[in-house]
Amino acid sequence: MLAITDYGVGNLFSLRSSLDAIGVEASVTADEAEIAAADQVILPGVGAFADAARQLRETGMEEIVRREAAAGKPIMGICLGMQLLFDQSLEYGEHRGLGLIPGVVRPIAGASDRNLKIPHIGWNQLMFRGERDPLFRYIGEGTHVYFVHSFYAAECEESTIAVTDYGIPLTAAVRKGNVIGCQFHPEKSGEAGLSILRAFCGI
Repeated sequence: MLAITDYGVGNLFSLRSSLDAIGVEASVTADEAEIAAADQVILPGVGAFADAARQLRETGMEEIVRREAAAGKPIMGICLGMQLLFDQSLEYGEHRGLGLIPGVVRPIAGASDRNLKIPHIGWNQLMFRGERDPLFRYIGEGTHVYFVHSFYAAECEESTIAVTDYGIPLTAAVRKGNVIGCQFHPEKSGEAGLSILRAFCGI
């Protein structure tokens, strides 16, 4: 069973529908015991970093996610959920993250000389970094996935497993041991996204 953490922020039910489509039993839950019993945990997230970080703390989910990560359980953060895995975000101020992956979340605006539309919305290619990670075992380099974001993870080269080009290489996916992050939305990325979710459930 897979647990989708419910802390008041996230595209929870479309994610569960995607997992249903690949035959994975998934529960949207804030229950500590249910999360502890799960084989994998997904940390979703949409909206503002500061609000989501506060919700994590106030619901107790911050400590739960830290504990499950420390126990070696596969954890996947999606979109804002990925950004929360990092040390810090500079989204309208300075905000502390979970610190599970070293790095800083920075604005895309101003990162490139090109006149880029912000937020970065739409389909873009994945370019792998280093040896292909098991998360991508069912897809090839150049596969298109769906992004919606105005901020990106930086200073995280050692954990970066894929980037996408948007004037500069933007971090698309990261991994540090059992902790994984996807800046894109697998649940909105068609068959490619389902393949990535299937691979995660096999980790």
